[in-house]
Amino acid sequence: MLEYSTVPAIQDDSGGSSQQEELVRLNDAEATKRLRNGLISLVLLVALITGLLLAVPGLHGVGDVVSDMNPWWLLAAVVMEILSCLGYVLAFLQVFDRAPVRFGARVALSELAFGAAVSLGGAGSVAVGAWLLVERGGPPGRIAERSAVLFLLTSAVNVLTLAIVGLGVWIGLFPGPGNVLLSLVPGLVGVVVLLFFLALPSVTERTAARRAPGRLRTALNATATTIRSTFELLRTPDWRLIGAFAYLWCDIAVLVACFHAAGASPPLAPIILAYQIGYLSNLIPVPGGIGILDGSLVGMLVLYGINATKATAATIVYHGIALWIPAMWGTVAFLILRRTRHHPIDLRPPRSERRALRAARRRLRGAARARKDGDESPRTR
Repeated sequence: MLEYSTVPAIQDDSGGSSQQEELVRLNDAEATKRLRNGLISLVLLVALITGLLLAVPGLHGVGDVVSDMNPWWLLAAVVMEILSCLGYVLAFLQVFDRAPVRFGARVALSELAFGAAVSLGGAGSVAVGAWLLVERGGPPGRIAERSAVLFLLTSAVNVLTLAIVGLGVWIGLFPGPGNVLLSLVPGLVGVVVLLFFLALPSVTERTAARRAPGRLRTALNATATTIRSTFELLRTPDWRLIGAFAYLWCDIAVLVACFHAAGASPPLAPIILAYQIGYLSNLIPVPGGIGILDGSLVGMLVLYGINATKATAATIVYHGIALWIPAMWGTVAFLILRRTRHHPIDLRPPRSERRALRAARRRLRGAARARKDGDESPRTR
């Protein structure tokens, strides 16, 4: 579920973006074909992995562990994956604040389906959501900017988690290997990435000021605006920020539950670090990361001292849950969006207006209760 890619909103002089222009050209038939082919690829790759488990003698132990997994822990893993998907929906609705809740949830789930079934990467799946929004009449420049904010918001949670857990393991706050390469280095990478993005807006704006008006200057200013908007979301008190954290942490909880289902309970911190480093393999364009991600995760888990057989069994089951729940749920959402694509949508009022309206309603209810109490008090006496 981690997202590693470039920022998807580099705007041109007209306020749009090169990627956004490609989104506009993406048509219904092509998008549906991509998703269908991705799902077929997933089925074939899963069948291949299952065949290897049954055919290769050295993997029989893994198959035995999988077949003996505790069903209650597997149910917990499924619930955690559902919560992870709902976390992404909540993060989407925080960034696209004026989108109708039901429509926004379907777009967010469609993004998850494309991210799971199609070799798009994190930014690519967000771009599919941008296309769905532009198709309904959203301004391309604004949609591209908010899509980049969504991508950076979820990525920022990844980097924060990597930095905190890596440094926490190194100083002994969390149980895990004290090896510098397995604790301090990942933690420092997270810190450096955070500092880089904190400094980037000022650097890009100073660079843009020295450039003549044109595409590069517009792109630099847009990058600064996007990053500042992302950190503003992180700093602003908003209960919906839980969604961005739940999207990552609940997905990690799926892997933890799969370990418990396999009869193992390794420390949490090494699982988190192995998970995040292992997900770097998602840069390789394979549908669902089948084979590539599994090998990477298992390798990192073993490197962090976890039993290879248990790690392989837990990873395979985790990956199946983390792929098929968002893929199937998101596919249903995407098909509903395609069927209702000609239906107009009504944007919600800006959040400030919604707050003012709720406050006015509370005042009216309070005044009504006060009048009611005043009318009843003489009768009670």
